[in-house]
Amino acid sequence: MKTITKYRLPGSLILLFLCHINGFTQTSNWTHFRGSNLDGISTETGIPVLWNDSTNIVWKIPIHGKGWSSPVVYGNQIWLTTAGADGKEMFGVCADLITGKLIFDMKLFEPDTVFRKHNVNTYATPTPCIEDGFVYLHFGSYGTTCLRTKDGSKVWTRSDLKCDHVQGPGSSPIIYKDMLILHYEGSDVQYIVALNKKTGETIWKKERPRECYDPLQPIGKKAYVTPIVIRVNGRDLLISNGSAVCIAYDPETGEEVWRIVEGEDSTIAMPIFENGVVFFYTSFVKDSTGEKKVELFAVNPAGKGNIKETNILWRLQTPTTQLLTPLVKDGLIYTVDTRNTLECLNAKTGEIVWSKKLKNKYNSSPVYADGRIYFTSVEGETLVLKPGKNLEIINENKLHGEFYATPAISQKSIILRSSEYLYRIGMR
Repeated sequence: MKTITKYRLPGSLILLFLCHINGFTQTSNWTHFRGSNLDGISTETGIPVLWNDSTNIVWKIPIHGKGWSSPVVYGNQIWLTTAGADGKEMFGVCADLITGKLIFDMKLFEPDTVFRKHNVNTYATPTPCIEDGFVYLHFGSYGTTCLRTKDGSKVWTRSDLKCDHVQGPGSSPIIYKDMLILHYEGSDVQYIVALNKKTGETIWKKERPRECYDPLQPIGKKAYVTPIVIRVNGRDLLISNGSAVCIAYDPETGEEVWRIVEGEDSTIAMPIFENGVVFFYTSFVKDSTGEKKVELFAVNPAGKGNIKETNILWRLQTPTTQLLTPLVKDGLIYTVDTRNTLECLNAKTGEIVWSKKLKNKYNSSPVYADGRIYFTSVEGETLVLKPGKNLEIINENKLHGEFYATPAISQKSIILRSSEYLYRIGMR
């Protein structure tokens, strides 16, 4: 271990994009948090690099309430969630991608009891996921519902899946084949559950291993991670890095395949995957001085059992708490840590290729489209970078408001959510 401190039809060619998350996805759809493949990467072209409040704004519409859920897109529908600042009402909102007009604004939940949350978080932070005909909207312990996108009618609702989030819900749902997979990791209980996406019924439920969590204080057991599904040696693996352990599960059954135990408390960033390697941030660990850090691990996911001593390729200590999920593209990892340092890492070695200190915080995850990487800060500044081993900032754009949601890419445009508005940014 290295440690670093056509199918051919007559007259046409149809490209089929196979995705383990939802089977088939059109290029213009953006169906989950960080896209249809959960990697932040779009194949769209013609994406703008320059905008402000009066330039390249196709439309802008107000969104009531407060929510950090990211927009998802299928066809010409954009869906997101929002809630009252007090959490007493929770909504699903749908806008027309072409016109910006609201199609649906539906009250989904009115909890009898509203629990505390972190002052940075909202009651509508988990991002929905969407497929042809159906959208799945999730509010953590407050409830999950499936709606028909045609008319907004409810297909099913679950409000019995609970945990004490402590700081509010944060993990987003993912679609895998006929399942909707949800991650609940609170101070009281920790589990992953797969629901029948057509009926909402539980297919399997897997408790996190007690031997990893019982030694921790309750506050150290919580996590807010969204899992991913990867393909390894002909087999799908569900990768979920919780507060005490990263586990690879068989997504069909919930059976544990391997684990790496490390740290405690508040994992947030998703795992990422490229070229047969999984990268994930641990929860809190202490460095040689006793200061709390997190570690970025690079892991060979082909293994069974406890693989900590055998499959970690490299590890890199970084500041706590890692909020945004990095982007990995062509052997390079792009991220901003919680001390506002923009970094590019060599995915094979973990070595820092370049870095730059930024003035603002970046909690929105980066996305890639049309040969460029987009990082949006909490203050509404979007850095447009050219990927590569030399830092090249193409442009710096600015919109007003707070920005925590990750952008969606669809139909030659960026769908960007602020604390007050939903924007479609495109060349005009």
